[in-house]
Amino acid sequence: MVFPSVIPELNAPGWQWQNWEGLPYLTCNLLQNWQHGFFTQQFDPRSPEELVQVLQPHAQVYRVQQVHSNRVVMPEEMGEEEQADGIITQESHQSVWVASADCTPILMGDVITGRVGAVHAGWRGTAKGIVKKAIAFFLSGGSLIENIRIALGPAISGTVYQVSEEVAAEVCAGLSTLETLQQLSHSPILDDPKPGKVRLDVRRVIYLQLEQIGITSAQITCAPYCTYQQDQYFFSYRRAQQKKVQWSGIVSKINP
Repeated sequence: MVFPSVIPELNAPGWQWQNWEGLPYLTCNLLQNWQHGFFTQQFDPRSPEELVQVLQPHAQVYRVQQVHSNRVVMPEEMGEEEQADGIITQESHQSVWVASADCTPILMGDVITGRVGAVHAGWRGTAKGIVKKAIAFFLSGGSLIENIRIALGPAISGTVYQVSEEVAAEVCAGLSTLETLQQLSHSPILDDPKPGKVRLDVRRVIYLQLEQIGITSAQITCAPYCTYQQDQYFFSYRRAQQKKVQWSGIVSKINP
């Protein structure tokens, strides 16, 4: 199947479908300073070591063994099969990658220093505050919070992500009670017909976590694509119960 360079039915403001050798991947305006991509299932089984050719062929590739933690590492401290769920760059031309199949892939960068990060945030990592921890890494390295840009990639939508009330409460514990959150105009908690269950919008929880620490809406963008519902482009573990993933990556551009 040949994919067009633009996919009209899935176009969204601030997000673009790119085409590489007939295969589609996503970029966003907010990260226009960097070579980056949220890749689709059409690139399977290519690894980051192969996908980096799409972005910047000579960039060093870094990825971790994802374990649904809140651990964030830097390339110079990584060992073989490092267990973590976030990577923050220190040098130029370092590409950092995360895999996802319903969890949220997050790419971020500092527009002044050129540093970048990649984070894998499922409900467990979100409950443990991994995204806020990644931002703390940027700040400890000299970044100013107003210079950080964050893109939340394709993930399972809150309209279809059924979880127990206990899981939802754990994910949202740092924000407020479920009852209070349900009163918000753009609530991360949606009703579910099954007793003891709710629908959980993890990306909305991440958005609210970022607002808590001073990130503004102008600094965040969220891909309006659902891995569960749009099966022609994305793997979904919940839909297929198969351990397949799509990769997301970004290349640092450290200023001298």
